[in-house]
Amino acid sequence: MKKRVTLTFPRRTVQMPVTYRLAKDFNIAANIIRAQVAPNQVGKLVLELLGDIDAIEAALEWVRAQEIGVSLASREIVIDEDSCVDCGLCTGVCPTQALTLEPHTFHLTFKRSRCVVCEQCLSACPVQAISINF
Repeated sequence: MKKRVTLTFPRRTVQMPVTYRLAKDFNIAANIIRAQVAPNQVGKLVLELLGDIDAIEAALEWVRAQEIGVSLASREIVIDEDSCVDCGLCTGVCPTQALTLEPHTFHLTFKRSRCVVCEQCLSACPVQAISINF
């Protein structure tokens, strides 16, 4: 099973090797989607967890016990096709190629299954045709 989560680290736990512990202690693969971590600052880590559902739940319990905030990512990117001008600027920042331009028509295509909701496309869109649905 896959589950996407956002971890918020207090300053005192930002040095903790969380992804290592998830792999070693819970047999969970943790794909880091986005990381904003710096010494002596609050950190954020967006992870896609892959493993047995019970192991993921046990791992998230352990993370919460370490006083690390856990929120389930239930957001998705939405493209307003009426506002989109198919400029392609969002395709240049999309790390998973969820956003592409059709080679013959130059029409923007969005493959939701490839999107990891990294949010890089939001600021790249000059007409704000891309938003997040919670």
